[in-house]
Amino acid sequence: MSDFDIIVIGAGPGGYVAAIRAAQLGLKTAIIERENLGGICLNWGCIPTKALLKSGEVFEKLGHLEDYGLAAEKPSYDFTKVIARSRGVAKQLSSGIAFLMKKHKIEVIDGTAKLEKGTPAPKVVVALKAGGSRTVTAAKGVIVATGARARVIPAAGLVPDGEFIWTYREAMVPTLAPKSLVVVGSGAIGLEFASFYRALGSEVTVIEAMPRILPVEDEDISAAAQKAFEKRGLKFRVGAKVSKLSKEGNGVSIAFDVGGKSETLKADRAIVAVGIDGNVENLGLEALGVKIDRGHIVNDKHGATNVPGLYAIGDVAGPPWLAHKASHEGVHCIEHIAGKGGPDVDAPIPGCTYTQPQIASVGLTEAQAKEKGFELKVGRFPFKVNGKAIAAGDTDGFIKTVFDAKTGALLGAHMMGAEVTEMIQGFALAMTLEATEAEIMATVFPHPTMSEAMHEAVLDAYGKALHI
Repeated sequence: MSDFDIIVIGAGPGGYVAAIRAAQLGLKTAIIERENLGGICLNWGCIPTKALLKSGEVFEKLGHLEDYGLAAEKPSYDFTKVIARSRGVAKQLSSGIAFLMKKHKIEVIDGTAKLEKGTPAPKVVVALKAGGSRTVTAAKGVIVATGARARVIPAAGLVPDGEFIWTYREAMVPTLAPKSLVVVGSGAIGLEFASFYRALGSEVTVIEAMPRILPVEDEDISAAAQKAFEKRGLKFRVGAKVSKLSKEGNGVSIAFDVGGKSETLKADRAIVAVGIDGNVENLGLEALGVKIDRGHIVNDKHGATNVPGLYAIGDVAGPPWLAHKASHEGVHCIEHIAGKGGPDVDAPIPGCTYTQPQIASVGLTEAQAKEKGFELKVGRFPFKVNGKAIAAGDTDGFIKTVFDAKTGALLGAHMMGAEVTEMIQGFALAMTLEATEAEIMATVFPHPTMSEAMHEAVLDAYGKALHI
């Protein structure tokens, strides 16, 4: 007889949500975690970085009080307290996860898991934090939700040393804000840290190997975002391949090639943000014969691997590497195991970058839609003519919509501006419900709101925009 119905390895946003859903369905559940409940997202990613970014945003706003008819003495910040606030937010939410585990009667096993052959699902041997080991079995399935970590490239020196060369983890808890900073990689992680440190006054240069920043975003968004960031004082070197990053004196030196020429840049600190790798090591996957592709576990649309009774969800199972995608997959995987159907695992997954201004998108870019052969109708609407944006002093950015001209289906939406991460769900919902332009046009958007720009961008795609 098995110890549990479901065993989840990893208590990040994919794992702990899967465990909760399993418990809700009456399945006896255990979750194994080697570090902190909530995983990287809650403790070292999504949540604490947003706390840092909010501090940076507020401080930067204080420098523009006169724009609002206000005045105050020269603002300053206590960097130690900024970091402490971020860590406090993470600790509070991690404690909340512990409460949820207790509430749902999910057994939390503190330790490091390793898989061994077994039926109907692999056995799990846990090296306990408290010492010793424990072997547990599952009657219905074992779910691997071990997440991912920052990618390093030793050949180019893109490896953290904990003091001068950082990944996101070290960048979250330094003792002082560097006067100068180089960020390698212009994806969401790299640009969020670039945005935060720039807000506090650091001189920041972002180096990107691709021809444009935010390479996964729509090209119009990338171009506009770079201009907006440059207006804030960020510097960029795109199409730049790093050949060597190294500590030099009390700082770093980074050599890179761009446009056929070699350049060298010096800074106090460097952040390496060149992607992530799945945590697939030391789990016993190879001995079980689990298929792994480019550092990620191969699974099907229900999360099942090629080994009976073994599932994988979230970052360890590949892109997009997003917390909400992991949670969605976790719910779907459990409901599939329980024979309850569940949500469409292929639902559109929005992506968000919490810089100043923010970036948000869902679905296909214009280029991707063209590559797939769609005939398109594309709409755009700028925030500079949106009443709420003007009143708030947040006029940077725009909204872009991409429709299938033949069916009216919304293929993608792309946004840059203040709080667009809070608005993208509207387009995600429309896509999930398979709404056409007609239903979105017929929706009443409240006034005055920045979300009115969403409506206008849809109207613009069909030549019906009212305020431009």
